[in-house]
Amino acid sequence: MVATLPPKGRPREFCTEAALAAALRVFWSKGYEGASLADLTEAMGITRPSLYAAFGNKEALFHKALDLYEAEKLDYTRVALRQPTARGVAEHFMRGALEMQTSQCDPKGCLGVISAMACGAEAESIKADVIARRASSQAALIERFEDAKRDGDLPAHVDVLGLTSYLYALLQGMAVQAGSGASRADLERLVDTSLAVWPSR
Repeated sequence: MVATLPPKGRPREFCTEAALAAALRVFWSKGYEGASLADLTEAMGITRPSLYAAFGNKEALFHKALDLYEAEKLDYTRVALRQPTARGVAEHFMRGALEMQTSQCDPKGCLGVISAMACGAEAESIKADVIARRASSQAALIERFEDAKRDGDLPAHVDVLGLTSYLYALLQGMAVQAGSGASRADLERLVDTSLAVWPSR
């Protein structure tokens, strides 16, 4: 019996969700600029024409991968904002980041931090997207800390903008350290020290 071949030119069938998850891991491991189309198509198990047909170009694929990253890997940030105290918000942010950045299942570090450090001309729109997403997240955190200050959960003298910047600097520092091989114990010590100096009433 002779197998019937598909018509010539028929697009290869594949699971777009699985392919996008594979692309996310490549971008997360290598950054936007470091991830070549060959890296991406090999990991995704598809051809370049299939990549273009399903996702557009590399830049469009990255934006979709970043959407997936935020939805699946950064859910802890949305949970953090619902914590009853400002200190609880900060702790949930840091411990959530620690869990994600030290996971044995995913690449180390933070995709946003890695991609924000890209410097080529092609990466300008990537940097702009990452910065805009971070600004949105920071705005939500500022609002949460302002509420805490009005409620008396944070001291009246606290600079909410400064406190938010401080927390983000800690989170970004953790991501860089995790990406460069810091141990879980090292990062836990950083979290514990940061919480010990958190402003109290």
